[in-house]
Amino acid sequence: MLTLAVVSCGKRKIWDINPHAGPTAARDAYQGSPFKVNREYAEICGDRWVVLSAKYGFIDPDFRIPCNYNVTFDDSSTNPISIADLVRQAKDMGLNRFDRVVVLGNRQYSDRVEAALSDIHCEIISPRVGLRTGEANAQVKSLTARCRQKGIAP
Repeated sequence: MLTLAVVSCGKRKIWDINPHAGPTAARDAYQGSPFKVNREYAEICGDRWVVLSAKYGFIDPDFRIPCNYNVTFDDSSTNPISIADLVRQAKDMGLNRFDRVVVLGNRQYSDRVEAALSDIHCEIISPRVGLRTGEANAQVKSLTARCRQKGIAP
């Protein structure tokens, strides 16, 4: 069973810490605690992982983000990526070949992943949905520890 981990982007980025950082790989651009916890899960438990950015959509961890941005699914005036574009990206990137998709983000991210992958039959798991940040981080850390112990995704 192939597992894709989808890690939500975060508001806090490298440029908030170092405004002169320059273009940075997605895996290193996001600096918030939830992203770091989710990234660890994705790297250990997923067969592949991507970031879901409200600006860029599905991006590989090595995708170079040129500079700071503030686009959010919470505010349509920031022009977040459309569902139609996410559907196209998912197909172009081969994200529709996974049996299980673990969405590491809130309900907005989970809903968008479900919509983007609605034409395929896969199990979609969203362990952070409905939990507060601390609870969600603890949940994901527990899942990561289980992967380490068993050598398989939960």
